[in-house]
This record gives sequence, structure tokens and C-alpha cells, in this order.
Amino acid sequence: MPDVLHTVENGVSWITLNRPEAMNAVTWDQRERIIALLADASADPGVRAVVVTATGRGFCAGADLRGGPAAPGTGERVQGERVQGERVQGERVQGDVARMIARGAQRFIGAVLDCEKPVIAAVNGTAAGLGAHLAFACDLVLAADTARFVEVFVRRGIAPDGGGAYLLPRLIGPQRAKELMFFGDAVPAADAAALGLVNRVVTAEELEKTARAWAERLAQGPTRALALTKQLVNASLDADRTAAFAAEATAQELCMTTRDAREGVAAFTERRSAVYEGR
Repeated sequence: MPDVLHTVENGVSWITLNRPEAMNAVTWDQRERIIALLADASADPGVRAVVVTATGRGFCAGADLRGGPAAPGTGERVQGERVQGERVQGERVQGDVARMIARGAQRFIGAVLDCEKPVIAAVNGTAAGLGAHLAFACDLVLAADTARFVEVFVRRGIAPDGGGAYLLPRLIGPQRAKELMFFGDAVPAADAAALGLVNRVVTAEELEKTARAWAERLAQGPTRALALTKQLVNASLDADRTAAFAAEATAQELCMTTRDAREGVAAFTERRSAVYEGR
């Protein structure tokens, strides 16, 4: 079976991590596949929403530390004692780790944030480290009542990566973010919802059904307006009022050129339900 399952149903792209034996710790190849699927979702007018979920007991246990990115120009994995030019792996030089993070975890989280379609995380189990940040980068987060979220980095003696120190303060404020990152304690789904990290907690049996209902509702919406709304909200905490208001005005200008905007206005004046095409 492939490590990433993918289907498109009723305008929804379902991306499913499928390494249950490893609690869905994500490999470099999986990251590249998911990045490509998110880019495809942005470009495909037939895809109007995305769901990211997983098989088994875990959503994603973070990055799989047994592998790594390809060595520049070689296509070979950076691991073990392989030689890269004249340098034996394990003899790091300054910049190696930063490049690996930028090309890997940060690119991965950026692909979720930049996807032009709404992305729902359906968190079926433990989301740790990069796996937690994958969920937090999504536009909406549904969690099974058995799920938990862990900022595991401090347990390994390292700083958060994969956008964690960017995402968490924006979601729950700096004090709460520091508490989660300083202690590395597991946060049950109900507590994550109370903090504002999760939109809704449902039973494990209801998770897929709820994710499907939410995603298909989004897939029937005005897709370009949703994309512009996502961009505005994601940029809002990094912009001053002048820039935010200018971006809002530009977004509305773009929206008003779409078929869906014309349909929405017509449906309002004709007192009927709008039927959006995503165009």
C-alpha cells in the first residue's frame, strides 16, 4: 500500500497518511507527495476543499528521523555514513540543518498555509511535533476525542521547527504557546479545543463523517472567495491596518470579477439559494 492515500470525491481531495505501524511519522518522500497534492489541489478547479487525515491510531508522530532529504545534486538520502563529495555524512557544517529544515518541515507547513483551497485536518490520534504543526496549519481542525497534541521538541533538547513558533502564538497567544513548548506535555483533544487549537471534538466514530460533511459544504461554496478569505486571515497578524485594509479591498475587487459573486448577488435579489461553481 502507498504511504500516502489519495482520492477526490465530490470536489474534496482526501490526503491520508498511511504508515500506521510508525504512527504516521512522516518521511521525506511523504512530505514531497503531500506538497505536490496540495499544489495540485490549488491548480485543479475540480478540487474545492482538502482533508488531511491518517490511518491507524496516530495522526502523525512528527518527522521520521531515520531518513532525510536528498544530498544536493546526488538524489541520495542524507543518512548513515554515505559520502557526499569529499565529506562523510555526520560531519555537519554550518547551515546543513537550517537548509534541511527550510527544504523539509518549513516547506511542508508552508504548502498547507499556501494551498488555495480550504484545508481541514481530521486528527484521528496523536499529533506530535511536526504532526501537531501540520494540524495547526490547516484552516479548520476536527479532532477525535482520543486525539492529543504534543509539542515534543523540548523532550529532544531542541527548539520547535516546522513553523511551530510562528503558528502557536497566533492561535493561542504567546503565554499559552510557551507553556506548551516549554513543558512538552500532551494536550488532550478537549483541552486543545478549550485553548482554541481545535474547532470541534467528536467521537472517533464520527470523525470521518464530520470531516466529510464540513469538506463537502466548503466544496459547494464560492471557492475563489474562500481562497481570498484564507489569504486575508493568514496575513492579518503580520500586517498593519493600512496594509490589511488595502489587501481586503483588493480581495473584494478580485471577488467581484467571479461568476460565483455574480451568482451570489443574483440569488440574493431573487430570494433563492445560490449555486456556486467555484469559478
